[in-house]
Amino acid sequence: MAMVTLRIGDLSYEVACRDGGEARLMQAGALIDERWAAAKRAAGSGGVPRTFLLTALMLADALIEAREAPPPETPADVALGRIAERLETLASALEDEAAKP
Repeated sequence: MAMVTLRIGDLSYEVACRDGGEARLMQAGALIDERWAAAKRAAGSGGVPRTFLLTALMLADALIEAREAPPPETPADVALGRIAERLETLASALEDEAAKP
């Protein structure tokens, strides 16, 4: 079992994780630390527990936003869109040509 030291705000935490999971745990700790200063200001005199709560709510809000976002457009989606546009243009040109006397 590996041990990782997470630095969040002015505090350090020793956290155990499975071997090989160190980078992922440090990445998660960094996400918390990124929001720590804003959460600490919002918590006022609420102390560390309230600051952690507000940080968790900020992260939860970001997760909800990510879940509700439309999926990113893939290169295949872009290519199919272009093909559809070209086919519509071609169909329109053919209809115009057929309508000529």
